[in-house]
Amino acid sequence: MTATAATPATAATPAVEATEKTGARTDDAASLISDARERVDSLDDRIIGLIQERMAVSAVIQEARIASGGRRVNLSREMEVLGHYRDALGKPGTALAMTLLELCRGRI
Repeated sequence: MTATAATPATAATPAVEATEKTGARTDDAASLISDARERVDSLDDRIIGLIQERMAVSAVIQEARIASGGRRVNLSREMEVLGHYRDALGKPGTALAMTLLELCRGRI
């Protein structure tokens, strides 16, 4: 009885890995998707940075309003923001604005 050497598992080729990672069925589509995802990731980083900047500016506004004897939240202003996002992005824009407003409230 002779022992047979086990064949090592073949590594997937880069093209196969790219199509599996992206869900694309062709190398061209996988390349396009990979490039577009890099751009989306870059945009997400910029959006996160802008949200963090907005949070800081909102904190300054809230501090000034409270220091002057006002309330922490200005509901009429929040309604303007909600309307702006809804008008620009439709119904999902309202949900996005609500999340943004929640992130920017009460950081004092």
